[in-house]
Amino acid sequence: MKFKFPNELGITVVLIIISVILSLLSPMFFTTSNIFTLLLNTVNIGLLAIGEAFVLLTGGIDLSVGAVLALSGVITAVIFQAHFPWYIAAITGILSGVITGLFNGVVIRYTKVPPFIATFASMGVASSIPLIITQANPIPIINQGFSFVGQGFVFKIIPFPVIVFVIVAILAHIILSRTVFGIHVYAFGGNRESSRLSGINTTLTEISVYVISGTLAGLSGVILASRLASGYPTAGAGNSLFEAISAAVVGGVSLFGGIGSIPGAFVGAVIIGTLADGMNILNVDSYWQPLVIGLVILVAVTVDTLRSVRKGGNKFGVLFKRKSVVFSSTEVQEKKTS
Repeated sequence: MKFKFPNELGITVVLIIISVILSLLSPMFFTTSNIFTLLLNTVNIGLLAIGEAFVLLTGGIDLSVGAVLALSGVITAVIFQAHFPWYIAAITGILSGVITGLFNGVVIRYTKVPPFIATFASMGVASSIPLIITQANPIPIINQGFSFVGQGFVFKIIPFPVIVFVIVAILAHIILSRTVFGIHVYAFGGNRESSRLSGINTTLTEISVYVISGTLAGLSGVILASRLASGYPTAGAGNSLFEAISAAVVGGVSLFGGIGSIPGAFVGAVIIGTLADGMNILNVDSYWQPLVIGLVILVAVTVDTLRSVRKGGNKFGVLFKRKSVVFSSTEVQEKKTS
């Protein structure tokens, strides 16, 4: 049996090369404390990237994740200020992401508005609500239990958010690689019409990926609010969105749908976090960081585009066509008329 290297091997090698170069440039980089700090700073972007990967795999895009990050943090703070337990406030903050994702999915599915436009509009709404509620002032959250969510450590060395990030990545990978829903996501991104004719509930699939993206953005916002000990209304106004998308694309998730994996998005997020951490350690001016991230995005998207053109389409779409369930002509005709 011929051995096949995993698709994520190449991007993992890139991560190792970057890490080796940074460790040579600064002895402070490859230390236990800095590695965990790096991973901790990657958590928020990583969670957004995992959610974005689900959407990108269907050929869509979610531009609202950065705004939802801020919205969920502020909602958490508001509920906590209303004297509810911190865990109720945290759940409510995550639910705000769920609702936003559901709204995006329903609008995109039933109005046929392009994902770029629909999620751009919801980004505007979600980013304005925290500013309106707080008048652009952070809302403090002082609670020991809630602080552990973003600031706690397990075994006195591993940040709790890093554990959450890894667990979410593992669960997301299992969902995409070991469940029927995961097969449907790849099939939908590979060929929508074929997936519909094969009996896949394309409506549920398309809406679900936006709900997942919104949920993880909400979780990311709650963790960030815990780290900042406040609901910060402009928390996602920086490069969060573009870093999340770039992390997924750098990790091999195609902008054209149907190609990619969660391990790839995970490694892509770590690469973005490593570059940012390395530049901070080397005292590189912060103004240069968006430039470097932008170049990374450009290279990743260029490679993705060339790969798609060279292969003449989506490999998962072809795979799905070959292995999809074969229906009789009567069944297919019934599905066409339904």
